[in-house]
Amino acid sequence: MTTSPFALFRDDLAGRGVLFERPRDIISADDPAGFEAALAAAEAARRSGKWLAGYFSYEAGYLLEPKLAPRLPDGRRVPLVLLGVFDAPSDAPVPAGAPRPTNGPIFDARAAWSFDDYRRRFERLHGHLRAGDCYQGNLTFPVRAEWSGEPLAAFDALTARQPVKYGALVDLGGPVVLSRSPELFFEIGRDGWIETHPMKGTAPRGASEAEDIRLKDYLRNDPKNQAENRMIVDLLRNDISLVSEVGTLDVPELFKVETYPTLHTMVSHVRAKLLPGRTIRDVFAALFPCGSITGAPKIRAMEILHELEGTPRDVYCGAIGWIAPGGPMRFSVAIRTITLFPGGEAVYNVGGGVVFDSTALSEYQECLLKARFATGTVPTSD
Repeated sequence: MTTSPFALFRDDLAGRGVLFERPRDIISADDPAGFEAALAAAEAARRSGKWLAGYFSYEAGYLLEPKLAPRLPDGRRVPLVLLGVFDAPSDAPVPAGAPRPTNGPIFDARAAWSFDDYRRRFERLHGHLRAGDCYQGNLTFPVRAEWSGEPLAAFDALTARQPVKYGALVDLGGPVVLSRSPELFFEIGRDGWIETHPMKGTAPRGASEAEDIRLKDYLRNDPKNQAENRMIVDLLRNDISLVSEVGTLDVPELFKVETYPTLHTMVSHVRAKLLPGRTIRDVFAALFPCGSITGAPKIRAMEILHELEGTPRDVYCGAIGWIAPGGPMRFSVAIRTITLFPGGEAVYNVGGGVVFDSTALSEYQECLLKARFATGTVPTSD
């Protein structure tokens, strides 16, 4: 039984995980004044031999880029960064006899945008694409729901519905963050190699095995989905090059299709040797937020999305993970991530990459398909 505060990371597919509990300290920043101090405190803790675990909110990316800092959105409901400082993690295998999939404990999901709401913003974004301001933008919107029971029970119930490699449950004070992410943001190994797995391009599951095979083959070879994925691969290659040794950058896998209970998705791998002596801030300033959830070019896409979306993303599209002494760290992209607020309010977001030949209806339908991870059903519209 876990005791708050804690951070739990679980690889459902491998049947194992790690648990961080009884923190020595909590590092948190709610505003720009405290953000740099929080990064410095995290680096000092790592260099003193401590582990860190927690999350960076999407809006932390504004403060890592001077051009974006003045645009930091108001109305944020979670910290910009929240990390526990720990002596070491312990093993936390997936419990035997996990609960059967259920439509609870997340329920009564309502999409904040109707199709007409989405279409109006889509058309403005498409105007930017036509003008050459950006060539991909990841347009997202909130889904508001209710929740009940215990966060760990909710985590286990969602594990039963959709096993993923980068599940996380973070309860370090304030709202609880429950993530069912399938996407690696980046991992740095003890050998100093950094790897990222950008995920872009989806297709629904088929009603039969034959249809499933056909849809996977379609996704793997579809020019539009390949173009979306390649754009993000190129963006991440550029980001990683800022902190890696010349001549080591490689793309060992391109357009690999992975299958989950509700959809197929296209994944590529980018890998390089990290330059020695890079700090936590160095790594995040180069990579964060992940290009798969912003668009390209990243800074201009973030400026455009700031105007279109109108509300903070908070933990959604940020990064959740851990940092070990000596250099290793691993963070997932905080997609399929739910913030559980006191009083039974739950908020999660959905989105997708919009390119020149995207259509509003298909993109909106894809967003609603992705939203099924939380309840098993498509959310209604407010």
